[in-house]
Amino acid sequence: MSVFLDKFYKNQSSIYKYFIYSVTTVLIVFFFPKGGKFKYEFQKGKPWQYENYYAPFDFSIKKTSDEIASEKKTIKDNQVLYYNYDDTIVNEVYDAYKQEVVTAFKQENNTDESKYNLLVKTGESILDRLYANGVISDDAIKLSNTTIGLIKSGEEYNIDFSKLNTVNSVSATLVAYLKKRDLAEYKGQFQRVFSKVIEPNVFYNTELTKKALEEEYSKLSYTRGTVDHGKLIIAKGEVVEAENLKILNSLKAEYESELWAANNYYIILFGYSVLVALVLMMLLFFLKKYRKDIYENNTKVTFIFFNILFMVFVTTLVVKYNEAYVFVVPLCILPLILKTFFDARLGLFVHVLAVLILGFVVPNSFEYIFLQIITGIVTILTVSELYKRANLFISVGQITLIYIIGYFAFHIIHEGNLENIQWMTFGLFLLNGMITLFVQPLIYIYEKVFGLVSDVSLLELSDTNSKLLKELSNKAPGTFHHSLQVANLAEAAANEIGANAMLVRVGALYHDIGKMNNPTYFTENQITNVNPHDELSPIDSAKIIIDHVIGGIELARKNNLPDRVIDFIRVHHGTSLVYYFYKKQQEIDENVDEQEFRYPGPTPFSKETAILMMADSIEAASKSLKNPTFLIIDEFVNKIIGGQMRANQFLNANITFKEIEAIKKILKQKLTNIYHLRVEYPE
Repeated sequence: MSVFLDKFYKNQSSIYKYFIYSVTTVLIVFFFPKGGKFKYEFQKGKPWQYENYYAPFDFSIKKTSDEIASEKKTIKDNQVLYYNYDDTIVNEVYDAYKQEVVTAFKQENNTDESKYNLLVKTGESILDRLYANGVISDDAIKLSNTTIGLIKSGEEYNIDFSKLNTVNSVSATLVAYLKKRDLAEYKGQFQRVFSKVIEPNVFYNTELTKKALEEEYSKLSYTRGTVDHGKLIIAKGEVVEAENLKILNSLKAEYESELWAANNYYIILFGYSVLVALVLMMLLFFLKKYRKDIYENNTKVTFIFFNILFMVFVTTLVVKYNEAYVFVVPLCILPLILKTFFDARLGLFVHVLAVLILGFVVPNSFEYIFLQIITGIVTILTVSELYKRANLFISVGQITLIYIIGYFAFHIIHEGNLENIQWMTFGLFLLNGMITLFVQPLIYIYEKVFGLVSDVSLLELSDTNSKLLKELSNKAPGTFHHSLQVANLAEAAANEIGANAMLVRVGALYHDIGKMNNPTYFTENQITNVNPHDELSPIDSAKIIIDHVIGGIELARKNNLPDRVIDFIRVHHGTSLVYYFYKKQQEIDENVDEQEFRYPGPTPFSKETAILMMADSIEAASKSLKNPTFLIIDEFVNKIIGGQMRANQFLNANITFKEIEAIKKILKQKLTNIYHLRVEYPE
């Protein structure tokens, strides 16, 4: 058991990578749509590149979504609207009329009995006419000259909508009827009566109308004709268009649904799993061979796999909802983020792999893969210095433009003209661009979750008004000034060889923060002639000098500085010797333990950390130069950096002799500018 645990602990990093690799593969396959893949690729307007193709089985020709939508529109335009006729309201209207007519004609006008009876019957006749088909309110749904279904006493009557009376049309009906009966003089009384008693009694039946429409939709056929097994569908070289395209699309849909049967389910899953596993394996091989530092960092590996998985998840979700919105997914965020945290080559490589995986999910996979790879390349080439807001907006604009141009070109190829262009797709590209701008807050979230650092964070850390740098300037002003000078030298050197100048500058600003614990023990902070080292032994003095590295690391962690910045504190002296106190101890005791005077390391492991070591040593030692000339500075820089190279301080740094020579040249130029003697003007 102990042997097993021992092997487990030794190989836990590799085991974790296998685990995250397997989990990502399983989840990606799980997100894939449940359907097989048609084995032939075809596009509208292009010739059939395969042999003559015959129907492998009987299948129906499916109507296109546009055809179905058109038929549904026709059904809806011609549908029968249903209304309910309410008898209760009619009875209430008649009762109310009998009460109002007494007041209007008998009590107010003292009309004689025979005249009164005539007027009452006249009013009832008008009511009979109004409520024969019913009265509808003026704000109800109306479709004039359309047949409607009127539900009256439990029976359905089909009548023209125009035969229904409205509340506003009552007055016209009333006047016409009275005039016909020579009773126009009573128009005013009748109008007052009817305005009080008339109520609408016909109401739109939403539920019944909707149910009838759904019933008509259910009768709609989604296919038109069938293709028998063995029938020639398309010949080799024949252009895929019109009827052939519809038949092939129908066959493709039928084939994929037939293929994903219970018997084939696990076989297809296995096929998908193998292909996805191959893609992710290429990623691991790339990291192991070309990005070993990232490969050995499980957090960074997890971050890369998570981003691939996230993009696949979002894209499949959109495709399942509506495949027309597939270009809304801002896939260019992937190379943007990876370039921000790592480098351009890794960002593009991961982007291409993610696009290959998504080729199984999206419709028109060739178009999708082409557009996404081109825009990914544009993203890598255009996005730089993401902390500058204008750069991001310009890059997103260029990405969106490439999407639009690419889609426009594909449309011309397929259609041969500019007709039927889907303008909504251009809107989707614009929406994609706007969502891509969300990369800034996403980077911030990733920094907090995965402990990574971006140029935006580095820009914030480079602010000399930050809490830690202000404390350094107050407690150790000489060290602060030294750090600023080192930052300027290191930044110039980094720009010369194409290293990360922003990272080097931030590392230089914080590399000596450990000196705040004992500022007066470092010469740049001594403002008097009193040197506290005079009262200490060389061993104790060396320990205080060496401890500024450990103290700096602790202080940086306490203030939540990123690990990439802490690395500069850890390695800026490498495993070099505190030479001054080592020599002093040799004068006292020849048997000196060299390790007591040597920094614990490690040595620089990147171009950036190597640059800082050179710039730090050059700037500190340059304070001892007396009346420097160009020749003196040249020999001085060669001597300092040559000593570091002989001590194997750059053995683990990914830096070449050519780059070191370029750095030396820049440092010499900068020192020459710093120590340039002005012309002495006469008084």
